[in-house]
Amino acid sequence: MLLDRNGAIADSWTRADGAAIGNLAQVLVTWDMLPEALAVQAPDQRIAGLIPNSLAVTVLEPYLPRLAAIAITFPSFADGRGFSLAKALRRAGFGGTLRASGPLIPDQFDYALACGFDEIELPDSSTARQTIAQWQQAVGRLSQTYQRGYRRDGNILEARRQARADNTPS
Repeated sequence: MLLDRNGAIADSWTRADGAAIGNLAQVLVTWDMLPEALAVQAPDQRIAGLIPNSLAVTVLEPYLPRLAAIAITFPSFADGRGFSLAKALRRAGFGGTLRASGPLIPDQFDYALACGFDEIELPDSSTARQTIAQWQQAVGRLSQTYQRGYRRDGNILEARRQARADNTPS
């Protein structure tokens, strides 16, 4: 299942490798196939890369201008490297679609969006445990974070500091 902040969406990307890559208008290829796909890319073809969450942004930078989307794999919900990679890709100027691909949980949805992901691709095992409604309820649930730069309304530490300042006698 593929979700964005508004609910389930259709997947417009086709996964392919080898000769099939050149026959598709929008193709999602693995990291290993990415150089080959870009070498045969047609002028009107859109290419997305499915990359491991352990890849460094510096390794990806030469490809970023030609990628329409990047799908970052999450081997498990406990492996948060993909969140850091998404944030780093946005800081590096990647403006295409970012997809989190793997067994995330609804509690991570809001954070994924804050890190720069546009959509989440869930395996069937995840959607069997958590409904779309549960995912939708998670959006906007967290009003503040401990990390700076993830929310427009500040973070928990700034809010605490401000509360102490407001309660200090003049």
